[in-house]
Order: sequence, then structure tokens, then C-alpha cells
Amino acid sequence: MIRRVLSSLKKLNKNDKRLVAAVKSIVGYKPFRLELFRLVTQHSSVAKTLPNGFKASNERLEYLGDAVLGAVVADYLFKKYPFKDEGFLTEIRSRIVNRESLSLLAKKIGIGQMLEADFSKSKYHFKSIYGDMMEAFIGAVYIDRGYKYCKKFIINKLIIPHFDLDEIIENNTNYKSILIEWSQKKNRSLRFDIEDHKQEGMKREFKAVIIIDGEKIAKGAGLNKKKAEQNAAFKACQKLKLS
Repeated sequence: MIRRVLSSLKKLNKNDKRLVAAVKSIVGYKPFRLELFRLVTQHSSVAKTLPNGFKASNERLEYLGDAVLGAVVADYLFKKYPFKDEGFLTEIRSRIVNRESLSLLAKKIGIGQMLEADFSKSKYHFKSIYGDMMEAFIGAVYIDRGYKYCKKFIINKLIIPHFDLDEIIENNTNYKSILIEWSQKKNRSLRFDIEDHKQEGMKREFKAVIIIDGEKIAKGAGLNKKKAEQNAAFKACQKLKLS
């Protein structure tokens, strides 16, 4: 196996060699299946369409990496905080794996520099593009080396060095809960509505609206209903000077 990897490296072009060096720097090993990591770099805005009509982008790897990352982080937090309830664990996991955190992480470890995308195509959600790529990268590591290695990579190379859990816990603000508590104290009518949602390929975006006493006071968007509501609640809290 090692001989095959070494012999294949001799045939690589400059871009591939740069990609191999980047993967080794980030993960700690030279990839066995370089084509996986080539795919990681391909955003759907530049992906080639194959003869069967399928676009060769990083979206399938993103789907897989999202599931693996969620499972590893859930297991890690479950063992680290044996006396915390489900709500606490769910909220902390969400703070770690949300698109904003993953986008920042991708830039920190250098994954973002490998991305190939067409930023002129406005229909794509470029706010989450690096977070999506981070998940795709995790998916590639999982396929290339298996779950046990990928789990160690996530915990030892991503979570421990780049996430201060004490700080995350201390700053764990649930804006929806703050708004609900405020409305109960003030005897105000409060409603969270999902106003709209759209889907482009594997991407979904929900739009939530906060209605107080029949009046719309804030809107927010997110990749799922919960995140859209939290985003809208954050804006409502700002408007009401609750945060």
C-alpha cells in the first residue's frame, strides 16, 4: 500500500502535490485516495457535469461529514459532561458544529485556501461555503481512513485545539428562551412562524419571523427551522434591548 502511494505521488502535478502537502499538514498523513480531497475543493458553482448529468462537487462528502462530525461531537460531549442534561449537550454541540463555527475553523486550519468556487454566482449561499467545505473534508478523511482515525482527527486536531468549551458554555445564549421568558413576564403575545423556505440542490434555507402582539418585529434565516428561529430571536432581542 505505502509503495503504491509513493509511486503515485511521483506522477502528481503541481496542484496535486500542493493538495497532498495541505492534507498532510492538516490531518497528519498523506491521503490514500487523493481524488476524495480533490472533490472536497470543488464547490458546486464550478463542478463539472458528468455524462450522466451528475455534478461532481463536494456536496455528497459534505452530507457524510456532517453526520460523522455530529456523531463524534455528541459522543465527546456525552462522555465529558456525564451529569449534564440533553438540552445542555444539544446546545453545546450546536455551538460547535454550526456553519459560522465551521467556517471560521476551515479558515484557521487552511482548508479555505484550497477551495475552488465561482463567487460571481449569487444563487449560492457563500456565507456557509467554508463550513460546508469543512464538513466535506471530514467526510473525505472518514472514507480515506475510517471512523476511528476520523474520530481522533476531529477530537485531537479540531475540537481540543480550536474550541474553548468553558467559554462556549459561559457564552451559551439561547435567544429564543430569553424572548419567551420576557414575553411571559410582560404578558405579551409571542409567536414564532416559519414564513418561507427554499431548496437548491442539497441546500435548504428557512426564514423565520417573530410576531409580538400581532406585529412582526424581526426576521431571521437559517439552514433549519431551529437556527432560523434563533437568528430571528437574536434580532428581536437586540431590537427590544434584551441582549
